[in-house]
Amino acid sequence: MYVLRLDQIHPLISGNKWYKLRYYLEAAKASGQKVVTFGGAYSNHILATAAACKLYGLQCAGIIRGEEPEHYAPTLTDAAAQGMELHFVSRMAYKERQIPEPLSGENIYVIPEGGYGEQGMRGAATIPYPPAFFDTVCCACGTGTMMAGLLQHTAAATSIAGFSVLKNHKSLTAEIETLLQRPFPGNSFINNDFHFGGYAKYTDELIRFMNELFEATAIPTDFVYTAKLFYGAKALLASAFKTSQNLLLIHSGGLQGNRSLPKGTLIF
Repeated sequence: MYVLRLDQIHPLISGNKWYKLRYYLEAAKASGQKVVTFGGAYSNHILATAAACKLYGLQCAGIIRGEEPEHYAPTLTDAAAQGMELHFVSRMAYKERQIPEPLSGENIYVIPEGGYGEQGMRGAATIPYPPAFFDTVCCACGTGTMMAGLLQHTAAATSIAGFSVLKNHKSLTAEIETLLQRPFPGNSFINNDFHFGGYAKYTDELIRFMNELFEATAIPTDFVYTAKLFYGAKALLASAFKTSQNLLLIHSGGLQGNRSLPKGTLIF
């Protein structure tokens, strides 16, 4: 088993975020437009977009789900420090992807939440690893953008195993097929058994696993995505992955989200 440590590529633009954002940002830079995107109070995507836009010299705004809090979460504080404007909207307005009035008259370039879309898939396809060496590549799935990119990039004989972090995300396969514009490959699959209650949900068992994994390997994980990936991959070693000779787990970053946990929960 191998681990691709994308969490180490940048302190703020962590994991797969840089790859999913790269072509969106190039397009925004070429057009001179202001970047606008969506996310929650602890969104990895919001912070990565803010930091990447600063590097690109782009203006940016984040549309944040929910009412503006009296005190910002650390993620939002960091995003604002990178120069991102924050616009808080109701959950209904967020669900409908409404653009707030202060932004409606500006020349904006909208990046979908999580980087979902053809540009995000193209970027994820540039995640660097030797595709022909691994017979199985595993990743955590939120929007499915990274998995779609891996399916574009990998050798035909390689299986891509996605671990959904959302509960009852029954449309995920169809959403990936929409990006690919072809049927989901028969040798790849999405596992829905290790979401631990749903997006950003966790149990004592998952936290214990994260701490034990760090003690054994010095690899930190986040409770939203990568811990569920590592837990699921380990659980399937004797079944779904029993014939795999070279298994790759993609650590997609997101460690900053652990700041939402109570202090002392994790040993790293």
